[in-house]
Amino acid sequence: MVIKVFVATSSGSTAIKKKQQEVVGFLEANKIDFQQMDIAGDEDNRKWMRENVPGEKKPQNGIPLPPQIFNEERYCGDFESFFSAKEENIIYSFLGLAPPPGTKETEKSNATDKTEAHTEDKADEEAQEEAQSAQSPSEDQQESKEEHAATGEEEEKQEEGEEKEEVEEQEES
Repeated sequence: MVIKVFVATSSGSTAIKKKQQEVVGFLEANKIDFQQMDIAGDEDNRKWMRENVPGEKKPQNGIPLPPQIFNEERYCGDFESFFSAKEENIIYSFLGLAPPPGTKETEKSNATDKTEAHTEDKADEEAQEEAQSAQSPSEDQQESKEEHAATGEEEEKQEEGEEKEEVEEQEES
């Protein structure tokens, strides 16, 4: 699979030149194999690029500007799409390539897998806690029982004290 970057080597626009340089420089720095396809000097390249950029990605005038990125025949996107994918660390999926081990995109993919597994584990833990709380009284329920028990003991002591007083009064009379 070869990434094709359609560029205009003799563009008069500095904005287009900067965008092309950013895409090419990024691909080179990350050792991603690609081919530069010049649309300024090769009419076939220009025609192929214009025909293969999807309609919704073409500007109002209908002529897409470089850089345009393809993976073989599959359209990947323009500079804005490339830039967004780069910022989100999903450049390999944007290009239709498998991320090499140790890249942020691989870590992100692994982190997503771990997060999903952690979420499932957490759901299992919560279900177990709910089952346990249904079987055993909660802390609030336990405290309430202890308070009632303590109150009951106090009432019993009061009642015993009152009975003693009554008995003593009866004995005195």
